[in-house]
Amino acid sequence: MTLLTKDQILDADDRGFKDVDVPEWGGSVRLMAMSASERDSFEASMLDNKGKSDSKKLLNFRSRFIASCIVGENGERLFTAGDVVALGKKSAAPISKLFDECRVLNGMDDQTAKELEGE
Repeated sequence: MTLLTKDQILDADDRGFKDVDVPEWGGSVRLMAMSASERDSFEASMLDNKGKSDSKKLLNFRSRFIASCIVGENGERLFTAGDVVALGKKSAAPISKLFDECRVLNGMDDQTAKELEGE
């Protein structure tokens, strides 16, 4: 077994992506894994100052999560924070499907998702 160097670790292209067919929207979307810092920021945004899930912040939870993952062909985010409300008005079926795909892509287990959702 060969141990990696710091440079090898930092230079590794480890942010995978997945193209997901969304027939309800007439095509596919590309989901890219968040960086560790992006995921930490997302999770922290869901909590109150006591580290508990904040019910006020649950509004558009799934839409905010997938907006952080949907990218174009060149890896640029397609949605901004200002687009989340509009994205949240889309049908729940494709949003839930994309949420599940994003969760897996980002290594978020069921328990973490439930904790963030306040369950």
